[in-house]
Amino acid sequence: MKESMRAKLAQLVHRLTEIDAALASEDAARDLDQFRRLSRERAELEPVVARFREYLAAEQDLDTAQQMIADPALRALGQEEEGVARTRIATLEDELQRLLLPTDPNDERNIFLEIRAGTGGEESALFAAALLRMYMRYAERRHWQTEILSESSSDLGGYREVIVRIAGAGAYSRLKFESGVHRVQRVPETEAQGRIHTSACTVAVLPEADEIEDVKFDPSELRIDVFRASGAGGQHVNKTESAVRITHLPTGLVAECQDDRSQHKNKERALKILAARVKDAQVRAQQQSQASARRSLVGTGDRSERIRTYNFPQGRVTDHRINLTLYKIDQIMDGDLDDLSNALTAEYQADQLAALAESE
Repeated sequence: MKESMRAKLAQLVHRLTEIDAALASEDAARDLDQFRRLSRERAELEPVVARFREYLAAEQDLDTAQQMIADPALRALGQEEEGVARTRIATLEDELQRLLLPTDPNDERNIFLEIRAGTGGEESALFAAALLRMYMRYAERRHWQTEILSESSSDLGGYREVIVRIAGAGAYSRLKFESGVHRVQRVPETEAQGRIHTSACTVAVLPEADEIEDVKFDPSELRIDVFRASGAGGQHVNKTESAVRITHLPTGLVAECQDDRSQHKNKERALKILAARVKDAQVRAQQQSQASARRSLVGTGDRSERIRTYNFPQGRVTDHRINLTLYKIDQIMDGDLDDLSNALTAEYQADQLAALAESE
């Protein structure tokens, strides 16, 4: 192991000790914002430190094995133990190198998942509903909580637009590569001649902003409009101005919510969505300035980038960024996304490792 890497790991061990002491102090819970930050940092450091301790133990095992080899009576056993220790050291060093890759600070955050129908009319709206079900089933498999915050239904039961909040450990890290254009090829339910149609939906995955620290709005920068909700909901929605639309004047970004009867709750939800959109815009601006250092295939999150095709007649799903094709469309549409997510994450990490090697 390189000394620079060993020194960095030793610093992380020291930092974990500091965090544990801070969290164990009597004053730890007084500043909830600080407590949340420290807890999140600890969760990131703990697996790295645990692996480093395993690595140090493997080095001790190697040292013991080499001492055994020096003893003729124990040489055969020592050589066997040496091989095991060296293999273990190589495996752990590779794991530690991956764990030390720069982490996305949003990886453990909850998300807002936005799905919008695109080209394809009613069939696109029906596919948006199918994508929503796919993500909701995936969240269910991982025991995440889901809440639909805003929806605009189509005539045949699809969605022109739907926004869902997904809360759970690692939600953003598992779904952040879903942003982009999803294309579907299938025979629509409305197609009498049995012809295959192509339509598309746009998916956006936004990390939820911390209410306190991430995005602070100046009230003078917000325009808040209230209006009567439209759509289903009985007589109530026609009589009460409960729907809320908030415009962030500096950026022109807009968030709207009308699903709850309470104007206060709709405003609260709209503010959360707006905060996520503003934060997302800020991150994208930073990434734009660092475009030369970014990978073009995985993780760009470009809303106009066609990332995946779902071909129902052939039963296949193809992710165009990594040229991966899986012939398990039924399982994927039922929320079995791990093969896709794992492959995208592995490709992204491989690219990070290559970039790291070039910089050293």
